[in-house]
Amino acid sequence: MAPYHPVDFPVLAVDMFSGSLVAIVTPMLANGAIDRAAWLRLLDFHLDNGTAGIVVGGTTGESATLLEGELRELTTSALEHVAGRMKVIAGAGTSSTAETVARVRWLSALGVDGLLIVTPAYVKPTQDGLIRHYTAAAEASSVPILLYNVPGRTAVDLLPPTVARLATVPNIVGLKEAVGEIERVRDLQRLAPGLAVLSGDDATCREAVLAGAKGVISVTANVAPREMAAMIEAALAGDATRAARIDTRLEALHENLFLEANPIPVKWVLEQMGLIGPGIRLPLTPLSSRFHTRVRSAMERAGLTG
Repeated sequence: MAPYHPVDFPVLAVDMFSGSLVAIVTPMLANGAIDRAAWLRLLDFHLDNGTAGIVVGGTTGESATLLEGELRELTTSALEHVAGRMKVIAGAGTSSTAETVARVRWLSALGVDGLLIVTPAYVKPTQDGLIRHYTAAAEASSVPILLYNVPGRTAVDLLPPTVARLATVPNIVGLKEAVGEIERVRDLQRLAPGLAVLSGDDATCREAVLAGAKGVISVTANVAPREMAAMIEAALAGDATRAARIDTRLEALHENLFLEANPIPVKWVLEQMGLIGPGIRLPLTPLSSRFHTRVRSAMERAGLTG
């Protein structure tokens, strides 16, 4: 695969977000403190291996345990370090609309390329509540907004007709869709043709891109960024055969990185690869020993060493 080269921002905001983006982990020391050296190492790893962008402070980045100051530091250091060579998106969603709006304002001011806003977890708003929540966030933002639908974690589903209404709101340019149903991708393309749909499900992202999605925000890309970038590149080009050939090596990772709650398995793999230490914050715990063999087998199938 050719090395990654930065490109100028396209005219249309929706075209800013495509390819293989990574929901990047937050590296931590054994005591749970942010590992700043490992953070820069991960950023370089993605710059060197074709990742189109990173999402800082998302679910995979243990957003629920990050303090505001930590999210600010991680985002600022990422912006300074990558210096425009790949997109930097920050996770801004909370279960409170007022808190989300406040976070949107200060994250926007940092100069990020976009903000990823997950549906409010636990409170289970109505579809009208979701429209009002996202509209308030978009009105507070000076950068593009990506919606994020992951009902398996939040217990609320952002339905395609609702997405279509939100696609008319200024600043809302894309959606990370973690419902791994290709028919939903087609529905979204039909109902909101100007919206950039990004898969949030590694196991089905190849099919999603072949069905019209712009790319993926991936967990697997944490450990196999070059392969994910190559696979998505092939799918975007309509080369289904090449995309499938690459994806076959990654299938076991797609499955086994979710044997326990994300990001438990992916942080273990990154530790085996020597990229980060063992740190993870409660209530998450290190990968159970009974899964080590299965996850290591998936690593070997993907050609990862550690």
